[in-house]
Amino acid sequence: MTALQDLKYGQWFRGADVDGDGFITQQDVRMMSERYVAARRTTPDSPAAHLLTQGMDGFWTNVIAPMDQDGDGKVDLREMTEGFKRVLTEPALYPEQIEPVTNCFFDLVDLNGDGKIDQAEFQQMFDAVAGVPGEDCAAVFAALDRDGSGALDRAEFHQALTEFFYGNNPNAPANHLFGKVAA
Repeated sequence: MTALQDLKYGQWFRGADVDGDGFITQQDVRMMSERYVAARRTTPDSPAAHLLTQGMDGFWTNVIAPMDQDGDGKVDLREMTEGFKRVLTEPALYPEQIEPVTNCFFDLVDLNGDGKIDQAEFQQMFDAVAGVPGEDCAAVFAALDRDGSGALDRAEFHQALTEFFYGNNPNAPANHLFGKVAA
């Protein structure tokens, strides 16, 4: 684990700590779900909202809750960082560790369902849900759109998440995926 990864994970943590109390709880994850539903402009009782809620509940149960070392029902930054350090050690494990959540998130961000994420979709979701400012979203999107097509395909999105969670390159565009990381 590097200092850069600590910074990136801290940035991710701040976005996941929706209520800003210094912990990620099941309530934070549920509030993230509510933000996604609102950003998608769908109703809370729609099939898409139910699927999202189930996916986010699974994210809490399978990814975040196991990091709770003291059993208090909340995960602080130290617990989360140590959890990532234990689990995210080998990029070859991405298909089991991160890919399922990434596929779900890709489908959520792809608001029009065309199999690509354009800049407007990217900005809407990352600004509304993770609180990433618009100018940061635009710069990150441009850097992640490696083929210059004006959209991120699923492969580009997976590459970005792999860079973010496993990478140590200080110049990787995905370092700022969840907001500007100051090194």
